[in-house]
Amino acid sequence: MELNLQPRSAACCVSGRPFAEGDRVVSFLVRRADGEVLRADALEPDAPRYEPEGFVICRWTRVFKPRSPDENPERALKLTAEALFISLADPATEPTEESVRLTRFLALMLERKRLLRNRGRTPDGARERFEHARTKDMYEVPAGELSPEFFAAVHEQLSVLVGAPKPAPGARPVETGSH
Repeated sequence: MELNLQPRSAACCVSGRPFAEGDRVVSFLVRRADGEVLRADALEPDAPRYEPEGFVICRWTRVFKPRSPDENPERALKLTAEALFISLADPATEPTEESVRLTRFLALMLERKRLLRNRGRTPDGARERFEHARTKDMYEVPAGELSPEFFAAVHEQLSVLVGAPKPAPGARPVETGSH
């Protein structure tokens, strides 16, 4: 999964005030009516006044740190499943129900692609530990049941994020019920 999004902002999308180190910033992943997915960042006190241009897929809160001089802004323009996982699983990110669900799904997907390695649960059993194959960084993701309800909720979230699949050419809709 690859999306092209703008990198994290340096200023609040609501007030326009530049972020300062230590500010609490709420990030929104939004799918507009035209299908474009964008990221919006707002200062936590201003976030309730944010009016998204579409459906909010998920949101997360973290403490703002200015970009380091060696950070490549071009690379930040491309949001991959891996980059989204790292952003959502960062210990500085405060989880929401939506972000936890998406983080758990991304961890499963990245483990299957061998970009993450499952290192078992934490001693209290509350979190799954994953090692990033390239950097050897460790991430903890809340553990939970991989129930049909979990996958239905993830499916709904991903449908909004990447769009509903288009039917194959010549495919007929499946009829349900009787005539």
